[in-house]
Amino acid sequence: MSEESSHPEDIIENTYTDIGADTPEGFSISSRSRELARKMVGNETPEDRIRQRCSIAVGDWAMADLMRFQNNPVDAGLKALKDGADIFTDIRMVSMGIQKRGHSSKVECALDFGADISKAKGITRSSAGFTALKDRLEGSIVVIGNAPSALITVCEFIDEGIIPALVIGTPVGFVNAAESKELLRTKTNVAAVSNEGTRGGTPVAVASLNEIITMYVE
Repeated sequence: MSEESSHPEDIIENTYTDIGADTPEGFSISSRSRELARKMVGNETPEDRIRQRCSIAVGDWAMADLMRFQNNPVDAGLKALKDGADIFTDIRMVSMGIQKRGHSSKVECALDFGADISKAKGITRSSAGFTALKDRLEGSIVVIGNAPSALITVCEFIDEGIIPALVIGTPVGFVNAAESKELLRTKTNVAAVSNEGTRGGTPVAVASLNEIITMYVE
């Protein structure tokens, strides 16, 4: 399947929407940032919109070139939102950042699950949380911005045949972050957004999903 959306003409416009900007000043700042991003990053595909937003989120145009897309993640995300798919995150900061307006999907954090598994197995709370959520991951939206261990766990479940509708995997750091994202890209065949290297984090994960939510609202 193509890396880019199959119908970019439907969601690439010159107009600008930011459902998170609820004041004139906030919208003005957001709009001006996006205008710059269109010029610096390009505006040919829906994936370009995600590249734009992620670059704005980290204040670095280089982020756009690090973003990777597989199996039409925009289309997959739009369908999942239409279906009201659950959204599962690795940490609360990601949960808090995800836009709650404009869709009916429930946002839950893995840290609220699996405390007993973490204690018994000595694994990270995020990884244990996704282990506890295993039976609910099919058809869900998974958003991981910080915990490589959680992304590796989700990739293992995908290998077992549990397929989320969309995985956004952008964990940041120097231990297993780059490797976990490479695992997502090379060892799974799910719709996914990720980035190369050690960069990433909450801003990139949140920006990626929030842009898809904005497209859904539009």
